Amino acid sequence: MGDRSAAALYAVAWRALGAVPERTGRRVFDRIADHAWRSRTDGLRRLEANLRRVAGPGATQAQLRALSRAGMRSYLRYFHEMFRLAHTPREVILGRTDATGVDVLEDHIRAGRGVVAALPHMGNWDHAGAWIALRGIPLTTVAERLRPESVYERFTAFREGLGMEVLPLTGDGAGTAGRLARRLRAGRLVCLLADRDLTDHGVEVELFGEPARFPAGPAALALGTGAALMPVSLWYEGDRWCIRVHEEIPPPAAGDRAARVREMTQGLAAVFEGAIAEHPEDWHMLQRVFSADLGPGTATAAAGPSPAPGPAPAAPENR
Repeated sequence: MGDRSAAALYAVAWRALGAVPERTGRRVFDRIADHAWRSRTDGLRRLEANLRRVAGPGATQAQLRALSRAGMRSYLRYFHEMFRLAHTPREVILGRTDATGVDVLEDHIRAGRGVVAALPHMGNWDHAGAWIALRGIPLTTVAERLRPESVYERFTAFREGLGMEVLPLTGDGAGTAGRLARRLRAGRLVCLLADRDLTDHGVEVELFGEPARFPAGPAALALGTGAALMPVSLWYEGDRWCIRVHEEIPPPAAGDRAARVREMTQGLAAVFEGAIAEHPEDWHMLQRVFSADLGPGTATAAAGPSPAPGPAPAAPENR
């Protein structure tokens, strides 16, 4: 799909889906998901390769296929909800959300201590950001630049309209990292997706019994600023959105900086592993994350947006 076509599809979806009844839109996006599942797209095959690690060696091919179908439906549900979110009443966002552990996070922020909320690609991250902003906790996040520029600008404006401060992911990341550190030292909330490394400088962790590459940034920011590193998992239950803020991962007492960052990142991986195992269909990992699937020196992201399944528009990498 060309840049102009992708931009046009996004623009139409944002305009139209807010006016379409929710159940009607969900049925349409379920059909798109099923088409991609039957078509065996590249993203679907990567999803199944990742889910095979979650399901374990005892899972049959039929079980894996059923899980990947549910996964594609969950993934397209995110896009349907994302296109509708700006038109979703605040009482729906607040009233259909079940959250645990958020009181500890909010206590840190209100006491002036910054928090790094580290999330896997689960559930609906944009909804979670809108939800906590509506509770009076603004947040800062990072977005990778997308092609075309108009899509990146639209995503940025969309997220800023939900109450998020969006910083661009620059080439070396140094400028953005400095700004994030300043937000944390000021007692702000920083939310970062943390289960896929977008660089060649990630940390190798164990995930479902295999080496995988995670970004070092969340742990490094928490360690460098004194902020609390708190994993957050997201999933769906029927029509409801579920959020769990897990206990803080404290910095190790001993070791050099690199070793402490590795240990904290492994702590994230352990929490994510448990959350993904409980809700594998809501882990939207259509990219390579396990080291065995990566070539030497290969980052887990493509140069531009990863292709979404079937006829849906391109899916942003910063998802």
